[in-house]
Amino acid sequence: MVSSYPVQFDVDFPSRPLNRLSTAFRIIVAVPIIVLLSLLTGETLSNNSDHSTEHSLVIGGAAVFVPLVLMLVFRQKYPRWWFDWNLNLMRFSNRVTAYLALLDDRYPSTDDEQSVHLVFPYPDARQMNRWLPLVKWLLAIPHYFVLFFLGIGALMAVVAAWFAILFTGTYPRSLFDFVVGVLRWSNRVNGYAFTLVTDQYPPFSLS
Repeated sequence: MVSSYPVQFDVDFPSRPLNRLSTAFRIIVAVPIIVLLSLLTGETLSNNSDHSTEHSLVIGGAAVFVPLVLMLVFRQKYPRWWFDWNLNLMRFSNRVTAYLALLDDRYPSTDDEQSVHLVFPYPDARQMNRWLPLVKWLLAIPHYFVLFFLGIGALMAVVAAWFAILFTGTYPRSLFDFVVGVLRWSNRVNGYAFTLVTDQYPPFSLS
């Protein structure tokens, strides 16, 4: 954890050689956990057998954002169970992302922290600006723009790391720190704009 921002994120650098075989076939091996995560984070399942009507089911995390905004605006309340769901869903999502980014070769756990650490405090909703949740996603637009290009850079870094791990068994430290920094930045923006755990504007920083 490297800053005072409320949303803290870090990944332990592996001190052992990474598994080259699982790295080589990471996308294939990760398919089951990706499917599970997609169901939890709000994929839409549609039944199109009747062309006149479409029945949709929204599952999990995507369904909670708008109700949470309404709860904060009209009740100034952030239910604890809701907070725990968001925190643990984000932790799980980050473990899957770290696995796909080759930062860890252990298969993502649905509950154990493993090497991926995400922490943010339970917010006191009555001490927060009750109207900011309506516009935080809009205020974060500059971050989306920067993260788009950082994401491209992170993808290139992961590809380079893939070759490095296959030949040496090691994730180059500079590439590792960059990818973790991009994930850290993204988590801060998510915590501010969508999980709504802080009113403190995210810094434009990888550290």
